[in-house]
Amino acid sequence: MERLAGRTMLLWGMPRIAVAIAAGAVGALALPPFNVFAALFLSFSVLVWLLDGLASHPGGGTVSRLRSAFFLGWLFGLGYFVAGLWWLGNALLVEADDFAWAIPLAVLGLPAFLALFYGFATMVAAILWSDGLGRLAALAFGFGIAEWLRGFAATGFPWNAVGYGAMPMPMLMQAAGVIGLLGVTTLAVFVFSIPALFGTRRGLGIGLAAGSCLLGAHIGYGAYRLAVADAPVEEDAPIVRLVQPVVDQSRKLENKDRTEIFEEHLSLTALPPQEPSVRPDIIVWPETSVPFILTENKDALSRIAEVLQEGQILVAGAVRVEYGAAGNAPRFYNSIYVVGSNGEILAATDKVHLTPFGEYVPFEGWLRDWGIDNLVALPGGFTAGAQRSLLTLPSGFSLFPLICYEVIFPQEIGDAIHGADAILNVTNDAWFGDTPGPYQHFQQARIRAVENGLPLVRGANSGISAVVDPFGRVVKGLHFNSKGVVDARLGSLSVRSWDSSARNLHAWGILILMFLIASAARRGFTSAAN
Repeated sequence: MERLAGRTMLLWGMPRIAVAIAAGAVGALALPPFNVFAALFLSFSVLVWLLDGLASHPGGGTVSRLRSAFFLGWLFGLGYFVAGLWWLGNALLVEADDFAWAIPLAVLGLPAFLALFYGFATMVAAILWSDGLGRLAALAFGFGIAEWLRGFAATGFPWNAVGYGAMPMPMLMQAAGVIGLLGVTTLAVFVFSIPALFGTRRGLGIGLAAGSCLLGAHIGYGAYRLAVADAPVEEDAPIVRLVQPVVDQSRKLENKDRTEIFEEHLSLTALPPQEPSVRPDIIVWPETSVPFILTENKDALSRIAEVLQEGQILVAGAVRVEYGAAGNAPRFYNSIYVVGSNGEILAATDKVHLTPFGEYVPFEGWLRDWGIDNLVALPGGFTAGAQRSLLTLPSGFSLFPLICYEVIFPQEIGDAIHGADAILNVTNDAWFGDTPGPYQHFQQARIRAVENGLPLVRGANSGISAVVDPFGRVVKGLHFNSKGVVDARLGSLSVRSWDSSARNLHAWGILILMFLIASAARRGFTSAAN
């Protein structure tokens, strides 16, 4: 191990660039659908050794060293994000004639931008760099700050945060309910970096002890939570039917057989219960599943009333429109409607956090001049909703709605989820085909259930649709591209969980601890050098 570490530290030029990119790409194997947990141990150990090589290089001053550290982290991030997000290019193939030219921007451009955050992480780490265990704390602190920034900077895109690689299964998800994704990510980087100590032997004993304790706590707490998790199913808990129609995305965009698509949803809705005499109470259709403006199609509402049985509720994704004064363009919203068994619209809510370039064009005035447009063909794109509101059903049961990728933003849920009985996530991942994208999206949605101690009801056009319990376990679901329905009772409606303020406090406590450890080690390292 020492020989490998030494050779890695001495790399320079193109070999160093290639190894940095490869290290990041290997780390992406920890993400769904592969879930190779061990990949990140190799990935971050190599990154530590590469940074060690910069710290020991005699040439250049502080600015040069920090610039080199930034570039090294950027290369690492480029490998990680290209390997983890290459599937974004699949969305551009749906309308290849119009958007194929932009595939390099999706496959390389976005990863190159996201890699800037990892460059920032390694630059911060380089400021605090020392030897032994302290440098691992510096790297954990740098990545924790970078992932926090990635959650909101430039509208935010915290997809595939490192912490998700540490949570591939329910037993390893439970820590998210205590320290949130940010806390898990920070500690994960620290633990994943510990094998690097075998290469230098400095701080190996205390590092192995600390890593073993943290890893043991991560596994042990998860095992304990699941061991005491089984609660009796509440007989009056609602039964949810998830409709997964698997409508091809190109077919949805053509708008030639909208009535047929609508009827396909209705026919699945009308299927008999999967368990005799157990009728679904709530039927969930995926994002933008209604292929026309529902409020302008009374025949559609009548058809829904014909299919729904007395007391049943339909929750469906649809496009909502608002007309302004004469001469003003209408506003379109990506919305969810609640429809009663009499065909009456009972409630609605709009998507608040829109997807850049998918639902709106940032800096629209000049980007459209360059031919950059939305993937969704609506004049002017979608308009963001003013605020997120609970969907309260006639029974009093409340759903906290998250449309599509809104579910990847833990900080946007916050305390607004108080009063909800379940999280509702409707999405249309058919854009991405059978790639890692839908599996990554599903895992991140499951983590939101664990963080908030609430069941998750997830309806997706092509999958993955599932009912997930508050511990991240799939109660019932449908595989990707499996057309059909699944009925599931929500069971135990909630479990005790730390609220978002407490999780944030715990996470920032971990970040501060890492900073203090790194700072103390840096002072000792500097004193010894002098």
